[in-house]
Amino acid sequence: MNKLTVLSLAVMVALAGCSSDDNKNENNIIAVDNAIAVGSEQCINGGVETQVGADTNNNDVLDSDEVNSTNLVCNAPATSLTNEQLASLTSNAWFSEAQTKLGAAQTASSNIVTESGKAKNVILFVGDGMGISTITAARILAGQLEGEMGEEHQLSFETMPFSGFVKTYNVDAQTPDSAGTMTAMASGVKTDAGVLGIDEAVERGNCASGKGHELVTSLELAEIAGKATGIISTARITHATPAATYAKSAERNWEDISDMPESAATCEDIASQLVNFEANLEARFSGVDVDGIDVVMGGGRRHFLPKDAAFNSADAVSAVEGDRTDNRDLTAEWKTQYPNGTYVMDQTGFDAISDDATKVFGLFNESHMQYEADRANDVAGEPSLSQMTEKAINVLDNNEQGFFLTVESGRIDHAHHAGNAYNALNDTIELAKAVKVAMENTNPEETLIVVTADHSHVFTIAGYPKRGNPILGKVVAVGETEPSLAADDMPYTTVGYTNGLGYRDLGDETNADASYLAAPVTGRVDLSDVDTTTPGFHQESLVPLGSETHAGEDVGVYAMGPGAHLVTGTNEQSFLFHVMDFAADFVKTADEKLAQ
Repeated sequence: MNKLTVLSLAVMVALAGCSSDDNKNENNIIAVDNAIAVGSEQCINGGVETQVGADTNNNDVLDSDEVNSTNLVCNAPATSLTNEQLASLTSNAWFSEAQTKLGAAQTASSNIVTESGKAKNVILFVGDGMGISTITAARILAGQLEGEMGEEHQLSFETMPFSGFVKTYNVDAQTPDSAGTMTAMASGVKTDAGVLGIDEAVERGNCASGKGHELVTSLELAEIAGKATGIISTARITHATPAATYAKSAERNWEDISDMPESAATCEDIASQLVNFEANLEARFSGVDVDGIDVVMGGGRRHFLPKDAAFNSADAVSAVEGDRTDNRDLTAEWKTQYPNGTYVMDQTGFDAISDDATKVFGLFNESHMQYEADRANDVAGEPSLSQMTEKAINVLDNNEQGFFLTVESGRIDHAHHAGNAYNALNDTIELAKAVKVAMENTNPEETLIVVTADHSHVFTIAGYPKRGNPILGKVVAVGETEPSLAADDMPYTTVGYTNGLGYRDLGDETNADASYLAAPVTGRVDLSDVDTTTPGFHQESLVPLGSETHAGEDVGVYAMGPGAHLVTGTNEQSFLFHVMDFAADFVKTADEKLAQ
């Protein structure tokens, strides 16, 4: 024991319980303080044990047999850590970066507009097939392309202050399709797979069954409210996701009249509905006067042209570009409706569009637009998704009442169906660039931006690769330099598919659809001498199918701007319409217009 102090005689007599002052020199009372460590059973927060007794052998040490009394004083719980105790945390980059993030989150929360009707503009971004695993892998790839390890990177929309999850099932399907999912987002009503803009009472493919069950979409409400409107997609503009904003169809595949059976003669094909959007909307709502969709850009030109080589565009890849069997040239009809509008079909035409254009109709490809990685190979050239987004905002922003814009990155989905992660991830990165353009070219105090997906894919990130391992590469374990081997003594990739066409090694081929030229590959393939990071590499799959399928799990949703605080938790996909309506008062404003 350590002798800490020799107490005054009067004090020691009191501690020892002695009442006589006559013996205080003879008693030689001493006290020793012993520190108790934090975590002790006696005192969980530490403390001091004071032992008192007479030093009878005069060795200036209080031996155990000389202790007459013990007093225990425990420390109160600590309410804060000292700078020294915090040093190992505050000097750590992970800790300090999180503190900075917390401050930014608090600022974002305090600045959010929570009143309804405060969003002048609404932009809905849809990454078709962009599930959580796709976002994670694209984030890593984007970081690695910038020289980072990748995992710490953030895509533009991941910096938004609010996020949540969306349940994607259709009314009749556990794993959904894009028609039903986008209808839910566009109208606030979940419906069946394969149908557009019609509620669940419809029978898919039955034209008559949809009559009287048509839904009203946010784009239509924005039109009635007097806002500018726009639709952008890298897929055919008549494809399910963009079509759900403007069309009513019992079958998503009725993109033009040649796709429709005789039994559907009383229904209008999707391309025709797009060109006739203004007239159709005015016919549905008596007394309403709208000016039509202001910006339409995407692919799918074949559905607007007659099946006659005389109508081929300059960059037609088919001997006869058009599919229409009714001899209608819908591009000409659009020009007649909007004589001051601008119709474009290539990069040169796109570049010439002025920001004060009144109407824009861009059809940049016979079918879908190119994958971002393959875009340079387009015959006549075509703009990127981010370029189209910026142009659309510049045109739509001329309306003092604001605008509603839907932007779809449609080919994420197509690359996954083809089993090609390279293109799926690169198109996701391009979507993030388009979102960044929107964030930089709008006022966050008056613009709600929502980013989500219609559904996911059976795309996985697996194995135990070390930090910074190329996301498109083979699995290399922590501390290793050579690829890990599976139980069959062959290496395997970090990303892969549960089903689909399976392995292809097409080298520098940037068109993911080239995979459809061969039959599915079953079983494992020795990848030892294969560069799995090339554009033309298609990952292995477990179940051989003619095309990889959608997945049924929830997808993410991210938001910023007025009303974004409602994007949290796990919600039905139809909830997103109601978030946008809360932010911009679409229904209320449209009702007021109709009542005038």
